Amino acid sequence: MKDARLLVWITQLGLTVASPLTLFTLAGIYLANRFVLGKWAILAGIALGLISAVQGLRSTLKALDAAERRRDKKQPPSFNEHD
Repeated sequence: MKDARLLVWITQLGLTVASPLTLFTLAGIYLANRFVLGKWAILAGIALGLISAVQGLRSTLKALDAAERRRDKKQPPSFNEHD
């Protein structure tokens, strides 16, 4: 069960980082080609994608850390960890 949860978190982390970068880059390419804006539109899309990816990474890691802390509080100490 723990491995399945970890797999879900890793998948979520990958999607949270890859999706904004891909979508903003594609949007920049589309805008550059559609409205003849030049290379700056692509660079702006990449920059916005990177900012969104880093923000998504931070929020996902915070949520993972909070879930781990909640899980640790629920479990009683094992035999070797008691005082």
